[in-house]
Amino acid sequence: MIWIGIDDTDIVGSPGTNQLARAIVRDLQSTADLVRITRHQLLDDPRVPYTSQNGSASILLEPHGSLELSEVIDICRHRMMDWYIEGSDPGLCVSDHVPRELVDWGRLCQRDLVHQSMAYELAESLQIHLEGLGGTRGGVIGALAALGLAATEDDGRLVMWQLWPDDLSGPVLVDVVRSRSIHLIERATGASVVQGQVDVGKHLRPNMVGGRAVLWVTSTGVSDSWQALKVK
Repeated sequence: MIWIGIDDTDIVGSPGTNQLARAIVRDLQSTADLVRITRHQLLDDPRVPYTSQNGSASILLEPHGSLELSEVIDICRHRMMDWYIEGSDPGLCVSDHVPRELVDWGRLCQRDLVHQSMAYELAESLQIHLEGLGGTRGGVIGALAALGLAATEDDGRLVMWQLWPDDLSGPVLVDVVRSRSIHLIERATGASVVQGQVDVGKHLRPNMVGGRAVLWVTSTGVSDSWQALKVK
């Protein structure tokens, strides 16, 4: 597997990190299959500079045979530099392994204020590729955190999941969502939802929970009618 983390790649009014992640996947589609793109929530604190809610993104790919990390890094770097916008502070992290220390780093970045020097020191000690690509390079913190959080398989909202077409919005049949290997779970009770209709909102954005794609839902009060919940 190949793990990619990106963060702080946009400014207000510009295309967001999710769109950049999709572009990177397209650039690599001839050499690797997408497993998932996930958005991870980091510390929401006024001392942390960010565009919107301090989220970073991870990309998990399954390569076709032999794929050099250096090639992946070059492709990611090229795409990110093409997308660079003055005022953003992008960071890139790429690895074919995720040590336990990166999981701990990801969790730390969700609860405490950390600094660039800490990210660089950890990446160097673990021999993980980490670089800043403009501005203050502050995105290296979240880029490194994204790998650790993705490796838990128990964090974040899915932006893309395997080969699903990202085309669902508004009310759809529960069976349609389930056909995409997504589990619908009632948030209040933990019960599986297997029939009816669910309003997924603007986009279908399940959470990664225990290695599964889970769409948290709540009852609308009408039998077999559900509303998707946005859970960070």
